Amino acid sequence: MLLGYLLGSIPFGLILTRAFGAGDVRAIGSGNIGATNVLRTGRKELAAATLLLDGAKGAAAVLLAAWLFPGHEVPAAAAAFLGHCYPAWLNFRGGKGLATLLGICLALYWPIGLVFAVVWLALFAVLRISSVAGMAAAVATPVAAAWFARFDFVLLLLALAALAFWKHRANIDRLIQGTEPRVGSKAEESQG
Repeated sequence: MLLGYLLGSIPFGLILTRAFGAGDVRAIGSGNIGATNVLRTGRKELAAATLLLDGAKGAAAVLLAAWLFPGHEVPAAAAAFLGHCYPAWLNFRGGKGLATLLGICLALYWPIGLVFAVVWLALFAVLRISSVAGMAAAVATPVAAAWFARFDFVLLLLALAALAFWKHRANIDRLIQGTEPRVGSKAEESQG
């Protein structure tokens, strides 16, 4: 679990934006360190790299646990997700966990990750609202796990989906108020 937490808590969004001169990602938009907020810097390549690296750290936690501590993939996955959302060295203020969740799902059982990706991409393509696409994809993961008879992952994925909803509570408020911005809109540049 410690290894999973340490991997999950690497703040790739913050590291990349600082390293490539885009400033401190925590000072713009939502203040989160994830790929959607990195996109608000105007640096699409940094947002894509953040997405890939945040996914990779979730997958790495699961795969390393499978290799070093077989049978402990689920606690490593949970710890990686918590590390991303609540990194100790950033005063427990991290990202919302969706890219890390995707990496976790791909490493645990890739068809679940594929369902996540398809749901996210389809809804994002139609709505252009990252939060809606991401939350729907998170909800799809325990359903997909049950569909594929991977009941050993259902409780983990239910818990991670619930935590993802908790991390998106400001987005949910804006959705209820009808003020949640679409990616690429002028309003989106100032909100998270």
